[in-house]
Amino acid sequence: MLSSRSEAIAHDDAVLAQLGIKAELSRKMGVFGNFAISFSVICILAGGMSLFGFGLGHGGPAVMLGSWVVIGFMTLLVGVSLADVVSAYPTSGGPYFMADKLGGPRWGWMTGWLNLLGLWGAIAGIDYGAAAFIGAFAQLQWDITPTGTTTMGIFGCILLVHGLLNVCGVRLVTVLNSISVWWQLGGVTLIVGTLALAPVQHRSPDFVFTQFVNDSGFSNPLYVCLIGSLIAGYTFCGYDASSHVAEETTKAQTSAPKGIVHAITVSWIAGFILLAGMLSAIQDYKGTQNTATGVPPAQIFLDVLGNVGAKALLLVVIIAMLFCGNAEVAAASRMIYAFSRSRALPRWQTFRSVSPRTKTPVPAVWLAVVMPFLLALPALWSPAAYGAITAINAVGMTPAYGIPVYLALRKGDAYVPGPWTLGRWRRPIGWIAVIYVVVITVVFCLPQTSPVTAETFNYAGVTLAVALGIAWLTWITRGRRDYQLTAHTTAADQASMKEIV
Repeated sequence: MLSSRSEAIAHDDAVLAQLGIKAELSRKMGVFGNFAISFSVICILAGGMSLFGFGLGHGGPAVMLGSWVVIGFMTLLVGVSLADVVSAYPTSGGPYFMADKLGGPRWGWMTGWLNLLGLWGAIAGIDYGAAAFIGAFAQLQWDITPTGTTTMGIFGCILLVHGLLNVCGVRLVTVLNSISVWWQLGGVTLIVGTLALAPVQHRSPDFVFTQFVNDSGFSNPLYVCLIGSLIAGYTFCGYDASSHVAEETTKAQTSAPKGIVHAITVSWIAGFILLAGMLSAIQDYKGTQNTATGVPPAQIFLDVLGNVGAKALLLVVIIAMLFCGNAEVAAASRMIYAFSRSRALPRWQTFRSVSPRTKTPVPAVWLAVVMPFLLALPALWSPAAYGAITAINAVGMTPAYGIPVYLALRKGDAYVPGPWTLGRWRRPIGWIAVIYVVVITVVFCLPQTSPVTAETFNYAGVTLAVALGIAWLTWITRGRRDYQLTAHTTAADQASMKEIV
């Protein structure tokens, strides 16, 4: 008699076999671990803190909190719609596998490249942001002024550590992600509680919830609200991580969808509390914006708590960022592994290989850390060029979430949902989600500062066009010849598994 866990794993492997995939990875992740990786990747302490200064000048408190509520809710609609499709196709490929199954190879190929480039951009942005925060900490602690070269060196060391941690196996990754959940929630509680209890003057609720500040150079308040919403738009990315580790999750057809939805919901609530607490503690608005540390949250900590307290809270944020980057490397490596399994990448034979000892796609892990480093190198010469590369995080990943939802809706009654489904709400929620994805992708590409110069130009639209161009060129040169969605199991494999399903 098989144990309950063994039966669940056998069923999960049987579902994969029916999708044409032979199970190769180790299923050591449960529903909490699956939730933890998406929650760690969203990382409100990374996105909310890194973009805090942007929000102060692009709408101020009113837009920062108002857009967090609206964008968080709309993201939840996208998340539940994507979760419905993940339940039907719980594979490491995530959005590209779903898109191929629902729309055909070209849809899968284009979605895959958008998702992969978005993941690489996300790792570059997260870990480089962590390196910048470490530089700010070094300035406070040792009076060391960070330079582009030192930041790049720190960035490279962070990537190396994340690579080493990920090749050790999914069990360690799961433990770190679980710690990350409590670190983030505890960090938000500590930051907000410490700032609230500090014996300083706090801002009024009227300021926190209604104060509008516009330093963008644009005069239209509605336009400023749109671009100011990007503090939430950029933060709520990466929840597809739950789908990328589905092949390492037990009861994946329900655990992965729940992981997506719960990660968005908890991040939405905790992020609002964090932003409100930070805004209420601002002592000098302009001084915070123009801080010598280059990190506005650090200035708030300094003004309220002094040097020692500021350094302690900054360390909390830095460690959360490091957890975030590590989780993103795990998700990206599984995407690389699955995409290589479909023969989509050059040298796919190498990157689809799995360590016999740890059941981890080791070559894919190292590609997941090397590519972000190469993508970030232009930061040594041009911050604008670096911004263009990391912008693909949002403008690549967000459409990749909407495409499978759209294709499932287009398929109509021919779409067969999994056990976790929205039921009769799938269509109305799905169409709202698709429309939102289109709108927010356009907003990502709008100019964010006036006057528009080479330094202030928003390269997100250019980056998206380049990503689509790369996907199209690689499709016509090799994709339509080599690409195969699955490493097909044999008829005997599938027959032996059908009785278990």
